[in-house]
This record gives sequence, structure tokens and C-alpha cells, in this order.
Amino acid sequence: MKACVFCVLGALFLAGCQSSTTEKKEAPQRPNILLLSIDDLRPELGYYGNEEIITPNIDALAASSMTMLNTHCQSAVCAPSRASTMLGYRPDSTRVWYLGDEFRKIDPDAVTMPQYFHKEGYYTVNIGKIFHNFMPDSVSWDEPDLRPYPYNTEPHRYRDGETYWYTEESKAIQEATREKLLSKVNSPRELYADGWNHGPALEAADLPDSVYIDDKQTTLALETLKRIKDKKQPFFMGLGYYRPHLPFVVPKKYWDMYPEGSISPPANPKLPENAPIMASSSNYELRAYHNTHKIGRPEEEPLPQQYVDSLRRGYYASVSFIDAQIGRIVEGLKAMDLYDNTIIVLWGDHGWKIGDHNGWGKQTNFRIDTQVPLIIKEANQQQGKKITALSELVDLFPTVCDLAGVPKAEYFQGTSLTPLFKNPELPWKDAVFTQFRRTKKASKDGNEYMGYSMQTERYHYVEWYTWDNETKTRGDFVASELYDHKEDFYETKNIAGYPENEALTKHLSESLAKGWRAAIPESER
Repeated sequence: MKACVFCVLGALFLAGCQSSTTEKKEAPQRPNILLLSIDDLRPELGYYGNEEIITPNIDALAASSMTMLNTHCQSAVCAPSRASTMLGYRPDSTRVWYLGDEFRKIDPDAVTMPQYFHKEGYYTVNIGKIFHNFMPDSVSWDEPDLRPYPYNTEPHRYRDGETYWYTEESKAIQEATREKLLSKVNSPRELYADGWNHGPALEAADLPDSVYIDDKQTTLALETLKRIKDKKQPFFMGLGYYRPHLPFVVPKKYWDMYPEGSISPPANPKLPENAPIMASSSNYELRAYHNTHKIGRPEEEPLPQQYVDSLRRGYYASVSFIDAQIGRIVEGLKAMDLYDNTIIVLWGDHGWKIGDHNGWGKQTNFRIDTQVPLIIKEANQQQGKKITALSELVDLFPTVCDLAGVPKAEYFQGTSLTPLFKNPELPWKDAVFTQFRRTKKASKDGNEYMGYSMQTERYHYVEWYTWDNETKTRGDFVASELYDHKEDFYETKNIAGYPENEALTKHLSESLAKGWRAAIPESER
């Protein structure tokens, strides 16, 4: 009898211990997050249908991810686009409309994506360009602005990753130009990037990848992942690559992938017929570098075809160089057994004209400048999907929240894409919205404008207004643009002024005025 009693008591004790152990068992860790930002990346990749560009690593990632085929940025220039994406609301709310606008000065209490996830228990690390070059925003990260050696030493403190050339000839041009600029100012601090950002637009040095800053960033990222992977917290790493931003400076072996004449010319090398004067950029970005030919405005004569070909090859070579870095990161994650439980987001901050509309750079409301790649791999994703629904970079913040199991803020102005991941055919947004501030310096007529753009499944409609940058207010309506993407995908003709389109233009204008809230899918309101 005593033996039986002890057996029963022992069994109850063991059961109690097991129950207690079960109750104390920690909840599974949230997935890690790797944000891969690629500067000036067009959605012209192998997986997006470009058969000439060589991007096997990005294509492989896309094939096992949710690949958004029709994503648009909120402003086709770096600082506004990145501020909107990383804050979760649009340029008229961030009040970041141009390159020099610093969101942290405008709103010191703004909460960025890494800050938001830090509050949810994530360990946040930054390498490279996530915000604009000169605003790494140290308060956003547990480990901010990590740089590989020697780029983390004092002589490089005020430079950025776009200011490095590697041949003696290129560096001589760069240094000579800088000396001239320094003679006109009291301090290098008065010059962007300390005056180092002027050299040849193109360089093809026969050097190993490991010499270049983007490759060194990849190495640092892998070392950092190895160091932090066993923390009790999940990680949020922002890894921002500089290429394919100008200058097109990558090892010769990537240039060799694209022999002279092997790349098709721009599909539309002219400005649209009837385009208003403020619609185009001034090409000043390319003019800042040393070129073998004079760079004019888009309204002027095009560049010689041979130089157009060289610039396009340089852009493609730069993308292929970054593709190699993506391959290294993915393989590193797999080797460290991190890949499955990591959300990977690969995105471009805006498009880039490589001869399209006789333009070089971004900074317009044309589709070629607003459309971007967006590739999202969920944790433990088994199968990829291509999704054609309209989407925006401002959708990224709420989407990552949903994928990570983190509550979404009420102030987000984007829509989580996760319902589309389950059902790509779900009725979705009626339109996506972009805007661009045309400064006096870049405007051909010397006036300042704000252009508001709306793209539906078929139409692209833009309205331009005068802009007072002192009061930050828009003035009178001055011009409109309308492009029918079903008939004119490359936007060769502005049909806004055609009498037969009067009713359509009025309808689109009313939709633009209603704004993004009216375009939210019914299922998400």
C-alpha cells in the first residue's frame, strides 16, 4: 500500500514538474530581418524579364520570394524616398521633399523602422546607405553606421561610398577637381562629401572585388551576423549598397560581361511629346562627373551612341557587381543556419534613366523613375510568387510588421501586402502615388514646382503646381500629364490636352485629389 502511495505521489510530482517546465518554456523567437537597400536599382533584372542583364543571385532570391512586379516609390530621389519608406508615411507628411531635407531635423521625435523594431525587442545594426548618405541617423540603431576598414578611419569620416575611385588616373582627376573646389571655400565641410565626389563617370579597373567598398561592406555584414546571431534578441540589419549609383566604378570582369554593343538602346530615348517644361530633370547628376562628352539637358541633343552604350554597360556592370554581393549574403545566411528564419527584403529606392527620355538620373515623375523592384522573402518561405498588383514602398513598413508578428502603428500610410502573399489575385489598390519637387536650380525656366503623380492599372496622371519653398505650400495649377500605359507603356506622348480625353482627365484629376486613402483596397479599410 505504501509503495503504491509513493508511486502515485511520484507520478504527480513528475507531472507537476513537466507542467511547470512547459509553462516556463520560452515562446519561439521572432524572425530576423535583413533589409537590403540598393541605390538607384531599376526593376530591370532577369526575374523581372530583362534577358540582357546578368543577375543570377537576385533572380534566385526572387524565385523563392514574393516578388512585386508593379511597385512605385513615393518620390524619385534618395532622401524623400528613403524617409517615406523608413518612417511609414508619405512625403507631404514627412515634409522631406528633396535631397537636403533631413527628417530628423524636421521631426526629432520621428520613429524609424529600426527604432520601431528595437522597441519590439530587436537588436538593430546598420551598414551602408539606408537613409541618405550624410544622415545615418545614429539614434535609429543599436550599432549605427558600421563601416569596413579603411573607410571607418578619420580621413573618410565625411565621405560616402560613392566617392571612391581605384585607378591612379581616376584619383588624379578627382584630387585635381577637389583642389579647385577647396580654393573657393573656407572649409571642406562646405562641400558635399568633403569635395571628393568628382571623378570619371566610368571606371573599369582590373582589380579584385575585395578592393571595393560594397564588397567590403558584405564582408563586414557577414562578420557582424556571425557575431550577433546567437543573441537572445532577433536581429534587424540594414545593409545598404551604393552601386549602381554613379559613378559606375566596378571591377573590369563585370564590364566584360557586357561587350560593346551587346545592350539594347533605350526603348524611348526622347522626351514625351507635349511634356510640360517642368516634367524633365536637368541631367545635373551625370554632369557632376567627368565625361568624355558634354552632358546637356534632356531637351537638347542626345549623347553620341557610343557613349550612351558605355554608360548603359556601366550601369549593367554595376548591377551585376551588386548581384554578386547578394549571392555572398544569401550563402552566408545559409551557412550560419539563419536563412530560413530571416525575413529578407530587397528594394531599390527609385528608378534611374539610362538614356530613357534622353535623361540620365532620376528626379522626375516618369514611370521609369518611380518604378522599383521589391522582393520579400518571408521566414520559412517554401515557394515564391510573382505579384502584379499595384504597390508602393510606403507599404513596406506595415508588411514587415505583419511578417514579424509586430503590431502595426495606426499612423502608417501604407497597406500591408501580406493578404496578397496569400492570394495574389485579391482586388487591390486602385492607384499608387508619387510626387516630386522641381527646384529652381534644376528647372529650365527657373521656377519652382511640385508635381503630384498617380498611376492606376492603365493610366499615369500628373499635375504640376507652383511651389513656395519658404512657406512649404503649393500654389496655382500649371500643367498636367496623361499617359496610357496600355497603348504607350514607355510614355512617348502626353495626351492630357487632347479634347477626346477631357472627361478622362477630369475623372483622374478628381481621383488624384482624393489621394491615397481613397485607393486603399476595400478589404483593408
